[in-house]
Amino acid sequence: MSITDKFGSAVGNMSLENSEKARKLLLTGYRLQEKRLLIFPDRGLPASGQYAARLVMQRIIQALEKPESAAMVSIFVPGELLTAAGLTPYSVEALSCFMAGTKCEQTFLRKTEEEGFPETMCSYHRVFLGAALTGLLPKPKCMVYTNLACDGNMMTFPYLKETYDIPGFYIDVPYEKNKDSVVYVAEQLRELKHFLEEVTGKNISEEAVQQAVANSRKASSNYQQQLTLRKDHDPVTTITNELYAIFMCHLLAGSEASVKYTEMLLNDVKKAPKGEGLHVIWMHIMPFLQAPVKEIFNYSTKMHIRACDFVADGFQEMHEEDPYEALAEKMVYSIYNGSVSQRIQVAEKLARETEADGGILFAHWGCKGTIGASSLIKSSLEKAGIPTMILDGDGCNPANTSDGQVSTRLQAFVEMLEEGKEEKEL
Repeated sequence: MSITDKFGSAVGNMSLENSEKARKLLLTGYRLQEKRLLIFPDRGLPASGQYAARLVMQRIIQALEKPESAAMVSIFVPGELLTAAGLTPYSVEALSCFMAGTKCEQTFLRKTEEEGFPETMCSYHRVFLGAALTGLLPKPKCMVYTNLACDGNMMTFPYLKETYDIPGFYIDVPYEKNKDSVVYVAEQLRELKHFLEEVTGKNISEEAVQQAVANSRKASSNYQQQLTLRKDHDPVTTITNELYAIFMCHLLAGSEASVKYTEMLLNDVKKAPKGEGLHVIWMHIMPFLQAPVKEIFNYSTKMHIRACDFVADGFQEMHEEDPYEALAEKMVYSIYNGSVSQRIQVAEKLARETEADGGILFAHWGCKGTIGASSLIKSSLEKAGIPTMILDGDGCNPANTSDGQVSTRLQAFVEMLEEGKEEKEL
């Protein structure tokens, strides 16, 4: 058993007996990890990857250490307004990933099972709920959630709002993608600003909101610039590094840190050479703990991830001038809202723009939207000439998936892409 396994087991067991003590132990481990990332960063990654790892770690620590200044959110809630309010947002996915990385997720999965939550529910939500039910997650200042993308939100957040007895705000995003929907959501976001003012007892100036949105526009511009270069540049990456990018464009949206990250990313891409071997686009979340996936992608010089649709969606351009309508536009026109057609269009565009050899769609356990759409996405992309693999698995509970099966399927897909590339070069 590794040190991490022993630590995770200790945190998990302690959380069932003394949750406050368990949280202190967990925070001690996270602070040590933060110091390690500062003093001994992962030199195998470019500067942007090192920066993101340290920054996301700091945000998780802040959320656990100072819950009175933290907001529990679903991942598609506009981080810009929380940034303007001076709150630290943390999502189901981010917290659960860190719990799983600390190897204490099994305790929380068992806890939710005991409480009657179905095993078919998304593992991110089950781990998060379990950590909350044991008391490991402290009571936050408030919660903000939306119906966008994940039906688990509609079970997790109302349940925890009642459990914690905290103020909550719900954003309803219509299925239809049009101006009326943007106006409707924008009005809710104006109400969200007032809600956050009441919760924090602080005035949120319109200048602060405008600055946060301006920061997001800068970050988006930087991201789009690096995307145009990716067909000729392949910076070294890891699955975990790609996962951090998802958190950077959502939880840290509107922050100066997000702008700095995208500036560093653009610089890293410019300096990186074109990698040999294969190049793919990744769709949906990252299974950062699945050993066969890590073996193929982490620090690889032969298998490169050129773009991820989840990240590209988070850094999408906003065209509306009004800051609230701009944020509403990003929600309404998210690829995860409405029909699957936009997910297909964006995936095809990313593959064409980056000259990818194929695509991998991760069908995460319990994610009904992605699992249900996976066959259509695959067939549509393959009709467009983009070989696509549906990789079934669990992004938060690797024990839910057979490493052997994942390895076999990934290797077969890699071999198929290699053969296809050789035929094109003849």
